[in-house]
Amino acid sequence: MPWTPLHSQLHQCAIARQLLPIGARILIAVSGGQDSLCLGQLLCDLQSRWQWQLAVGHCDHGWEQDIGIAERVAQVAASWQLPFHCETTANLPETDGAAREWRYQALIRLAQTTESTYIVTAHTQTDRAETLLYNLVRGAGADGLCAMNWQRELTPEISLVRPLLAVNRAQTGAFCQEYQLPVWEDAYNQDLKYPRNRLRLEIMPRLAADFNPQVESHLARTAELLRADVEYLESLASEWYRQAVDDLGVKLDRVILRSLPLALQRRVIRQFLTQTLAKMPTFSQIEETLALIDAPNRTRTSTFSQGLAAEVSGIWIVVRA
Repeated sequence: MPWTPLHSQLHQCAIARQLLPIGARILIAVSGGQDSLCLGQLLCDLQSRWQWQLAVGHCDHGWEQDIGIAERVAQVAASWQLPFHCETTANLPETDGAAREWRYQALIRLAQTTESTYIVTAHTQTDRAETLLYNLVRGAGADGLCAMNWQRELTPEISLVRPLLAVNRAQTGAFCQEYQLPVWEDAYNQDLKYPRNRLRLEIMPRLAADFNPQVESHLARTAELLRADVEYLESLASEWYRQAVDDLGVKLDRVILRSLPLALQRRVIRQFLTQTLAKMPTFSQIEETLALIDAPNRTRTSTFSQGLAAEVSGIWIVVRA
């Protein structure tokens, strides 16, 4: 088959961003749709150059519209001469959130089974633009607007990599046609009862037609710019957090917090609450704690969870029952 511009783009991207090292053990998440089939074919074609050890992972939600797709993905994996691994569930709620959470956990288990250190998904520039817009209307901050990144750690041993974030869905569709790949047209993706589908099928085309034909690439570029800003602010916040937290990690110095800009105050408090609450704090919890920086002694926030609250104790902010 021909060497296409997408082959060159992925090859150069892997080099420039150091996404997938030579000889890496990689689990390719293949849903059967055009994006994941495009990604799988590209990785197979580049395998000899990079000496990757590839395997295909598929997540079967157990929904009616998924019947038969696992078998088709298995056939594609066989044509690629790659091992195929599948995880199936039952009684999974038909919601974006539940499906996404289960898929990531299932892919981690499959990666552990195959001793893969990288899980590669086929999220595209199109997905990145849609995610920014979706999170924007839900009231997300900068972190949420750039949530879809090139690489992130899922476990200490396994990284998630998205090498197609500079490729749009039109490109993956054309590639699949050129390679005659057996794309599975998922009825779920056409169901307008799901907000993400309405955004993809109705809102994004209207924005392109009425406001900016390049809206997709421009939104994705905005996400990329925000990512750099967020990473910088988060690194600064981590340095200040280490100075502001006590040796046991249970108290935060209000004097140090008072000297910081608001953006860093919020991030330091978020890091502190994440450690003490053992989960990601909400915006309201961060704002309540932020108000304690200049509050009188013994001032408390409302209960966070499990009877815990943040309280002023001298120069410290403490989380206690």
